[in-house]
Amino acid sequence: MVNNKQRKIVLGFLAIAVVILIILLITQTGRKQEDDTVKIGFILSGSISEEGWNGMHYESAVKACQQLDAELLVKENVKEFTGECEIAIRELIQDGAKMIILSSYGYSEEVLDVVREYPDIVFYGNSSEYHEDNMTSYFVRMYQARYLSGILAGMQTETNKIGYVAAMANNEVNRGISAFALGVKRVNPEAEVIVAWTGSWDDEAKEIEAANCLIDFSGVDVLTYHQNQAYVVRAAEEKEIYSIAYHEVPQDVSDYCLTTVMCDWSKVYQEVIGEFLRGKGNSIENFWIGIEKDAVCLSEYSTMVSEDAIKEIVKAQTEMHGGESVFSGVIYDREGNLRCAENEIISDEILLEKFDWYAEGVEFYEE
Repeated sequence: MVNNKQRKIVLGFLAIAVVILIILLITQTGRKQEDDTVKIGFILSGSISEEGWNGMHYESAVKACQQLDAELLVKENVKEFTGECEIAIRELIQDGAKMIILSSYGYSEEVLDVVREYPDIVFYGNSSEYHEDNMTSYFVRMYQARYLSGILAGMQTETNKIGYVAAMANNEVNRGISAFALGVKRVNPEAEVIVAWTGSWDDEAKEIEAANCLIDFSGVDVLTYHQNQAYVVRAAEEKEIYSIAYHEVPQDVSDYCLTTVMCDWSKVYQEVIGEFLRGKGNSIENFWIGIEKDAVCLSEYSTMVSEDAIKEIVKAQTEMHGGESVFSGVIYDREGNLRCAENEIISDEILLEKFDWYAEGVEFYEE
C-alpha cells in the first residue's frame, strides 16, 4: 500500500512534470511563432537615418512590414558596384530572408548573377531594366510629379533658364528630366532646362558646385535636382534662388523652396510585399504605380507660388487622373527628332528601359 508520504512524493513529481511540460509547450509555441514570421531583406545605399532617399525608403519599408506583420532585415550603407551588395544578399539569405528588396538603381545590374543563384528567393529591384524570373523591377511614376514641378518652374522663372542637377544618365533620370522639360514647355515655350551632371547620387561638394555654376554662369533662377539629399536646395537658399526639392521636404528652409516632388513609398512596399505574402511575388516584370494611386504628388506650396501656377498644376493633375499621359502627343527630342506623334502614347517599355534621349528644351551645362 502507498502511504501518504509516498503519495505526496508522487504528486510532487507529477506537478513538476506538468510545469516542465507547460514551459516546453510555451517555448515551442514561441519558437514556432518566431519561425513563422516572414523575413524581408532590405538593402540601402545610404543610412537609414538620413534625410532624403534612403531615410524615406527605410521608414516606408518599416511601415509596410508593420502593417503586414513581416520582419524587416536591413543592410545600410551598401555602396553600388563595390561587391558589398553581393555580401549583403548572402548574409540576408543566411539570416532567413525569403524576399530581398534592392532599393538603389545600380544593384540589379551588379548582382544579376547572384540573383540567378537563388531562384527560390524573391527579388525586387528599384527602377531596373534588368529582370529575371525571380526579380521584378519596381518604381513609382515619379515623372508625373516631375512634370507638375516643371509647370511650376516654367511659370516661376524670369530669366527663362532653369537648372537641373542630376546624378547620371540612366532611364530613370533621363525620363525625369524630359518630363520636367515638357512641363516647363507647356506653360513657357521660351524657357530652357540646363542640366549639370555630378556622376554620383550623393556627393555634397559636387552638387553644391554644380548648383553654383548653374546660378553664376548660366543665369538660372530656379533649381531642381535628382540626388539623394537636398544639397542643391541649400545652395539655392544661400543665393536666394528658387528651388524645387526632391523626395523629402527639406527642413529649415525659406519660401524660396517652392515645393517638393514627392512619393509615398509605403504604398509601393505595401503592394510588393503584400504580393509576395499572397504567393504572387514576381508575377509581373515591372511594378509601376503613380498619381492614380496617390503614390506621387507635390508637397505643400510656399507663399511665393502664385494662384495661377497652382491652377495650372491642378488642371494637369486632373488630366492625369483622367488617364492622360505625360508622354503623349507630339514630342520632339533636343536634336529635333520626332519621338511621339499626335494621338500616340510612348509605351511603358520605352519609358522604363529605352529612355536614352532628352525632350526639346533640354541643354547641358559645359564649363
